Amino acid sequence: MSQDILTSTFAGAIRSGTPLLFATLGEILAERSGILNLGVEGMMLIGAFTGFAVSYTTSNLWLAVIAAMGAAAILASLHAFVSITLKVNQVVSGLALVFLGSGLSGFWGQKFVGIQSVSFSNVKIPLLGDIPFVGTILFDRDPLVYVGYLLVPLIWWYLYKTKYGMNLRAVGEAPAAADARGINVSLTRYIYTIIGGALSGLGGAYLSLAYTSMWVENMTAGRGWIAVVLVIFAIWDPVLAMVGAYIFGGISVLQFGLQVAQTPIPPNIMKMFPYLFTVAVMLFTSSEKMKKRFGAPTALGIPYSREEKT
Repeated sequence: MSQDILTSTFAGAIRSGTPLLFATLGEILAERSGILNLGVEGMMLIGAFTGFAVSYTTSNLWLAVIAAMGAAAILASLHAFVSITLKVNQVVSGLALVFLGSGLSGFWGQKFVGIQSVSFSNVKIPLLGDIPFVGTILFDRDPLVYVGYLLVPLIWWYLYKTKYGMNLRAVGEAPAAADARGINVSLTRYIYTIIGGALSGLGGAYLSLAYTSMWVENMTAGRGWIAVVLVIFAIWDPVLAMVGAYIFGGISVLQFGLQVAQTPIPPNIMKMFPYLFTVAVMLFTSSEKMKKRFGAPTALGIPYSREEKT
């Protein structure tokens, strides 16, 4: 395989993996607080639509990104209210969010289908971008990719090296003990569920503002579900989330490389590769025993009530 093909494949893996990275980081924060949000797909869709609509209307890409994050955060706040305040089953609430996001983006986005708008262009970082092979892959990307580079160490440092990160993990592991130490469990869960939603919206915005320059109904194509699985694959760790997102991104672009190489595998089978990998991860990590072994937050998906604490 020539260096050009390798460069193209690795660069494509980062490009394809970046929306997954944003959504996975957001879900990690939510789940670390004990809230399971399966509505990532819906939040990504509403983020992708809102980002495109604002960019098409204003031609301001950064305003579009902010709007996309805000719209997804509103959806996430609904999930927070239903699952934290009303204590409704989090799985049911998350699934409802998927349908809500899909329905709203499809309905509002009808008049934008097929229209092109402005999109982010690659920005080469001086010196780093001139490094042979690596520079082209890592440092000649669009600005949102660099945002992903920065978010991973920032969230890792926040989770493991700060008091606020320790409080977040305490709420997800032992909410009653955290409450006894004066940590507001409900407020903490609200905050990180909403931040997680905003990051999912950023992942959706990447699709309509950087990955393509147009809006297509259901353009996330299941990436939200892959992000939920990636959280388990990454054992709730931001650094491993980056590794997993780029691996999944690489698997997504690999199918195109195999088609160019004229392999005998039918294209439709190749398109299944990312989802087959997702199913394999889900099967491997689905049991409670495996989740505990991988370090799942103990109180994940369990509503908390001060009156019921022991």
